[in-house]
Amino acid sequence: MPDEAGGRPLTVGAVVRALRGEFPDVSISKVRFLETEGLVTPARTDSGYRQYAQADVERVRYVLRAQRDLFWPLRVIRDNLDALDRGLAPGEGGDLRARPPEPAADPAVPSVGELATTKALRLTAAELAEASGLEVSVVADLVSHGLLRPRADGLHGEADLRVARATGALAEYGIQPRHLRAFRTAADREVGLVEQVVGARRGSDATRHAAEVAHLCLTLHAALVRGGLAPPG
Repeated sequence: MPDEAGGRPLTVGAVVRALRGEFPDVSISKVRFLETEGLVTPARTDSGYRQYAQADVERVRYVLRAQRDLFWPLRVIRDNLDALDRGLAPGEGGDLRARPPEPAADPAVPSVGELATTKALRLTAAELAEASGLEVSVVADLVSHGLLRPRADGLHGEADLRVARATGALAEYGIQPRHLRAFRTAADREVGLVEQVVGARRGSDATRHAAEVAHLCLTLHAALVRGGLAPPG
């Protein structure tokens, strides 16, 4: 018999034993009824024996809680299970209703605090090349294509360092600076939108407001790219 501990599959009898502490009346026939209704679909061995994974046990637990605590009919339970299968999540505590989860913060998007903070880093072209692993000639090429924008004094800030490192990594995939000019165009449009929203604000309030809008624009941009790369279906 499979072990009831760990990640090994369980028999229907083992599932009943695992649930009986919370549901004293649960039985093998009850679990098989839920299978007949399509609420749980355990895997089967070549010889036809059912094998319940831990996810199947939790699914049965969800059904039993919905029946006992909320008196949901099978139709409502089935709809919520379908929603859970599509990535929705139950609420907190005893709220079993499936609902869209709160998206996690995208680690690729700088926080509002990071965007509102200006760092004092200033690099020469040679220092930028050394820090990014690029040749000085490549740094000059990035400047000519508008991807790097040195200050009036000719020095480069932290943003240029990030751009240089990213373009250097992309070059290993055969993507050259001339292929990336569209990124500068898109970034300038987003910056223009932020400036339009911020308008005539001045001082720290304007900086914070611009950072908040920029954070949302970058979040939208990252979400659109992720969505475009997601497999169909």
